[in-house]
Amino acid sequence: MTLPHPNTDQISLPIVLGVLGDPTRLAIVRYLASKEGVPLNCSQFLDLGSKTNLSYHLAKLREAGVTRAEVVGTNRMITLRRADLDARFPGLLDSVIAAAGDDPALPAVGGHDLEIPA
Repeated sequence: MTLPHPNTDQISLPIVLGVLGDPTRLAIVRYLASKEGVPLNCSQFLDLGSKTNLSYHLAKLREAGVTRAEVVGTNRMITLRRADLDARFPGLLDSVIAAAGDDPALPAVGGHDLEIPA
């Protein structure tokens, strides 16, 4: 199954900023950035709420062009579209992540680190 993603030139700054304005989505992006491009399974974000809520947030990030989701068997593997975002808006992602820092208001992520076989 192929999930829709916007092309790099279709990524819109107001939409990206709107998506990153949500604390849960910002926590997801910050965690993805900390993993240096390693695809993560959706289950690694279960600390953030129910599967339904998580699915909603991951879809918003994908539709905005912030993340890429690929279906691998029964898993959805999520990666940050850092190169695309840097090409479209140089320095934006690094600035947002740096500003988020270790903000205690952001939800914690990563209590479910699992290794997914390739």
